[in-house]
Amino acid sequence: MPRAVDVIRKKRDGGALSTAEIEWMVGGIARGDVADYQWSALLMAIFYRGMDRAETVALTDAMMRSGVVVDLSSIPGAKVDKHSTGGVGDKTSLILAPIAAAAGVMVPMVSGRGLGHTGGTLDKLESIPGFQVDVTLDRYKEILRETGLVLIGQTKEIAPADKFLYALRDATSTVESIPLIAASIMSKKLAEGIDGLVLDVKTGDGAFMERLEDARTLAETMCDVGHSMGKKMVALITRMDQPLGRAVGNAVEVAESIACLKGEGPADLMDLSLDLAAEMVLLAGLAGTIEEARGACERTVEDGSALERFRHLIAAQGGDPNVVDDPGLLPRPRRVVELAADRGGCVARLRSRPIGVATMLLGAGRARVDSSIDPAVGVILHKKVGDLVAPGDSLCSLLVDDESELERACEMISDAYRFEDGVVEAPTTVVIDRLVAGLD
Repeated sequence: MPRAVDVIRKKRDGGALSTAEIEWMVGGIARGDVADYQWSALLMAIFYRGMDRAETVALTDAMMRSGVVVDLSSIPGAKVDKHSTGGVGDKTSLILAPIAAAAGVMVPMVSGRGLGHTGGTLDKLESIPGFQVDVTLDRYKEILRETGLVLIGQTKEIAPADKFLYALRDATSTVESIPLIAASIMSKKLAEGIDGLVLDVKTGDGAFMERLEDARTLAETMCDVGHSMGKKMVALITRMDQPLGRAVGNAVEVAESIACLKGEGPADLMDLSLDLAAEMVLLAGLAGTIEEARGACERTVEDGSALERFRHLIAAQGGDPNVVDDPGLLPRPRRVVELAADRGGCVARLRSRPIGVATMLLGAGRARVDSSIDPAVGVILHKKVGDLVAPGDSLCSLLVDDESELERACEMISDAYRFEDGVVEAPTTVVIDRLVAGLD
């Protein structure tokens, strides 16, 4: 039987841990015979020494098996999920899940909450009156069978070791380790009972992985882990140099998602949602080419079937489906403040991170895990990269309840903009690269 001190020393000195050693250490979390400080020491050793492919796969598998691995085999159809590494204005899950489901994919999705400058799918969904994200695994299966999609929060049964290790990583400043990030994400996703996974790995100012090379390494690592564990994997590396879409917040992002499902959303958000949904259709084996899959997804928007799927999902999870027809039923702010441009020109840059932080200051996000959320507040951007601006034009609308941080939020948003004289070309696509594993 291994000893924790020997495992720590081995990794500290640059050795590769065996599958048995990793399984014993992860099992020690539930057994209670590996102390917090010992895992903290091992996390720091991994942070500096890294993990090879076999170690990362073993860690993912052990964390996944620390809880329940959901069996969805009784539900017909291929089960495919999507995971995003997080950004500002990223509400694609609310759009692509009903699109993919309407195209025939079974979409079981366990999502997360926002923290810091990034938003969370669960917080957005909970801005819909009555919507329940905390359901039992039995109800999770029932909703998936009934509607073809389900969006819930992580239950205590799914990868409990990840919750323990994530808290330690946060406390010991070892979050930015690609093997640990990959194992954390993949252990939860693979425990859902999926057959395939589409990754949206973001890069840029508003992303967790700001550098393109780091985003590519993370995407490659997660694809490799998933493929090694028998899953079909695709990763899109996407831009997060400016917010996605024009709405940043919770209820306001739900409203924008509904607009997209009606075919009326911003082009960048609509395109990325369709791109990701098409990858899900392709992984599910429902199309022979990505072009065919994209066409199938576009038709679900055109014929209204994706919007109806979203309506059914809301009703199945206890929410008010009337918000689909009347987004005015969503929480509304006490006040709307326009932020005017103090100069003219063309928007050359719009940094994502300050927009996300400003939105958090207004109450739409969390500075800490236990912070409360105001679903009504947020920001609506009227000017993005490539847009012409005259002095006095509204750059954005701030949706406000508590005004205590309003001045600071306005300053941050103003500083996020950079203008140039002349024409600035906006990026024609959000997608930078595509990585594939397991499609053969």
